[in-house]
Amino acid sequence: MPTGVHLRDARQQLFDAAERVLLRDGPNGLTSRAVTDEAGCAKGVLHRHFTDFDAFLADLVLDRAARLETQASALRESAGTGTVADNLTSALTTLFGPVPVAIIPLITFRDELRARLRQARPGGGIAILAQATTAISAYLADERELGRIAAGADIDSLTLSLVGGGHLLFADRDPGPPATAVVNKFVTGVIADAVRRRPD
Repeated sequence: MPTGVHLRDARQQLFDAAERVLLRDGPNGLTSRAVTDEAGCAKGVLHRHFTDFDAFLADLVLDRAARLETQASALRESAGTGTVADNLTSALTTLFGPVPVAIIPLITFRDELRARLRQARPGGGIAILAQATTAISAYLADERELGRIAAGADIDSLTLSLVGGGHLLFADRDPGPPATAVVNKFVTGVIADAVRRRPD
C-alpha cells in the first residue's frame, strides 16, 4: 500500500470508506486496516487524525448522526401537512436508512465506543437511536399542538413504539428495507388511537 498518497479532507474520506466497509461487510468487518485499504491510504493516515480506532468510530458515528439533523428538520416542517402517518412513514424510512441501521449494532457491541459517545454527548450512548427519538418526539408534539394528535396522547410512549418498532422493521438488512406499505401499516397501527379524525 503506498504511503505517500495525499488525501484531501482525509477525515471525510476515511469516514466514507468506513461507511462502505460497514455496508458491505457489517460491523465485524470494520477494522482500521479495512478502512485504510478501502480509502487507498496507509494505515498511519488514520492514526495521524485520530488517537485510536475507537476515537475514529466515535467521530464517524457523531458525523453520521449530525446528518440526521436535516431529516429531523424536514420532519418537523411537515407538521400540519399531508397525513401524520405518511409523514412518520417517510421519516422512519430515512432515519433508519442503510447507514444508520448498520451503525446501531456497531455501537451496541463496542463498549468503549458507547462510553466515548456518552462523553461526547450526554445521553448519546446510542447516538442514532437518540437522534431518531428526539426527531419523532418533537414532530408528534408539534402535531399535538396543531390538534392533529389528541391532546391527551402520550408522546413518550408513541415515540418509543415508533422508534423501537421501526428499528426492528429495518434491522434485517439481508432482504433489503421493508416496503413503504409495510412501514405505513405499522405506523398507522401505532398512532391509531392518538390521531384526531376530522369530520368529513
